[in-house]
Amino acid sequence: MATNQSATQVAASAKDIRDIKPPVEIPTGWEWLWWSLAALVLLALAVWAWRRWQRRRTQVPVVPPVPAHVRARQKLEEALALIGQPKPFVISVSDTARFYLEERFNFRAPERTTEEFLHELQRTELVTRDQKASLGDFLQSCDLVKFAKYEPGEPELRVLHGSALRLVEETEPQPAPPTTEGDAARRPPPATVQ
Repeated sequence: MATNQSATQVAASAKDIRDIKPPVEIPTGWEWLWWSLAALVLLALAVWAWRRWQRRRTQVPVVPPVPAHVRARQKLEEALALIGQPKPFVISVSDTARFYLEERFNFRAPERTTEEFLHELQRTELVTRDQKASLGDFLQSCDLVKFAKYEPGEPELRVLHGSALRLVEETEPQPAPPTTEGDAARRPPPATVQ
């Protein structure tokens, strides 16, 4: 009987024997790091693409800056509204002329006294001698109104306004003549001296 039981146990244990299982992979945590990094990269790309699309959709066209001479003429026209008030009118006209000269020729006109500015002006070749003299008379006349409490009449104020306007007109940049390849072909050849 003992053999019978042991044979039964052997038979039962034979059915119980299985093949060796392969090793179990234990996650190290690095997979989650790589998946997280990939998700962040995709998110960053999506945000970048969305912002770029929004920027293109709402992009405002670039407006070129207004040239100094155009802006000075506009301010001189606006100053005419103050012609009934000598001091504000003269301040507006002289400031317009000074800021124009600073923008056009890189003078530091608004930051200096009239004497300092005229001294600097004498050393430059950017304006003619007549323009320098006219500008000196203009600034000294403006100083009389601003600092010496002189109150000129409307005709004198219009002369000051005309001086400032003439300065702008005489010193504004002249447009270059348009040159195209077609113009060069239509020009006669230069004369040769024989």
